Amino acid sequence: MANNLESVFNTASPSNLKTHSKVEEVNIYSNTSEGINYSAIAQSPEFKTLKRKKNKFILPISIFFLLSYISLPILTSYTTLLNNNAFGDVAWVWVYAISLFVMTWVLCMIYVSKANGFDKEANQIVEKEKAGGYE
Repeated sequence: MANNLESVFNTASPSNLKTHSKVEEVNIYSNTSEGINYSAIAQSPEFKTLKRKKNKFILPISIFFLLSYISLPILTSYTTLLNNNAFGDVAWVWVYAISLFVMTWVLCMIYVSKANGFDKEANQIVEKEKAGGYE
């Protein structure tokens, strides 16, 4: 096995290239895959609009998520705001902490739903390029 690994990383010998023909076929620096011109897609107005929509969604959700999580240790460490009882012997800190779990699941479901929409739009853009739309 050590010889096989060594032969993969030692590309000086032409005989190594012949034994690993599958490695030769893959060009990781290629800008095209299956005839898709990703440079043309990146310059298209549809792709730029998709990126803008995605960023408008991800940035506010991420900020909201991080601020919600960061505020719990700040509120419990530097204030007594959450020390009061919400109902019975349950303090507001427990209500807030449990609501963070609910918020995480809700944000996850919202993200998955939106990401599916973004994927559909991305697939439409790729299909348009395959049909010769961005020549």
